Amino acid sequence: MNLYFSCSLTGGRKDQAVYAAIVQHMLALGHQVPTAHLAHPEVMALEQVVVPADVYRRDIAWIRDCDALVAEVSTPSHGVGYEIAYALGLGKSVLCCYRRGAGVSKMITGNDSPGLVLCQYGDLTEALAGLDAFLARI
Repeated sequence: MNLYFSCSLTGGRKDQAVYAAIVQHMLALGHQVPTAHLAHPEVMALEQVVVPADVYRRDIAWIRDCDALVAEVSTPSHGVGYEIAYALGLGKSVLCCYRRGAGVSKMITGNDSPGLVLCQYGDLTEALAGLDAFLARI
């Protein structure tokens, strides 16, 4: 499958190791992840040279082309929220993973869209198990 991975960039990178593990897991399962670079520690330097309008057009095209969107939402991000809403509006399946105890927006946790799946996790093993269950359903 073609999976769009969404995570915080400018909102904070403290979960970068989790992002990397999620992306690596999807790639190891044989999925395409056009946004795999977002999980790399050096992503901020890479994305800094890209014009905002180009990022928008590129990412919207990737969301349109994806089979599903996987987001790690423990760290608040305007961009991630936008991408989730856009994907749901297109009828895409969306998985939102977040650490147990993280302050996740009620616009995510209270959303009853049929394509949205929430996965609260305590550790990485639990997050990856939630990802596997999501992928098995779609």
